[in-house]
Amino acid sequence: MIPDSLQAPLKLVISGPVGAGKTTFVQSLSETPVIATEAEASEDIGKQYTTVAFDFGTLELAGHTIHLYGTPGQDRFDFMWEVLCEGALGLALLVSGQAPQDFLHARNILEFITSRIPVPFIVGVTRQDCENVWSPADVAAYFDLPEEQVVGVNASDPDSARDLLGHLLSLTLSPTA
Repeated sequence: MIPDSLQAPLKLVISGPVGAGKTTFVQSLSETPVIATEAEASEDIGKQYTTVAFDFGTLELAGHTIHLYGTPGQDRFDFMWEVLCEGALGLALLVSGQAPQDFLHARNILEFITSRIPVPFIVGVTRQDCENVWSPADVAAYFDLPEEQVVGVNASDPDSARDLLGHLLSLTLSPTA
């Protein structure tokens, strides 16, 4: 439950490396058409299009409007990570469980953001429905985080995305957060 003392709209940021599922996550949660700033990739990133500013969607939760912002994943857009996280209620850092080669980059994104903006965060491990993926417990160990701060998520499943959002909000709004 979101306290009434928080003013709407609330901002949640979804970040992570390229291909982690950020755009899909925002699309799964948003109750309005998503504004996406995608452009053809100018470098070999494993997909044709990439986010170059942010993805934006909205969600109504417990009478509050939640603004969802998905960040670009490349370092050259790191200024957007900081801009979007300013004033955020929380951060969901997504990492692909199939791409352990991207974990260091994900850790760098997380450290970049949290060293500048003190924002509560959760790590969501995507692609849990695939074979040969890292489990949330293994990713928690890699990131040296408590296991409750790392959860599995299917970015294309609205219920799974909502579960991650609920977990983030429970961490964000807990008395020790």
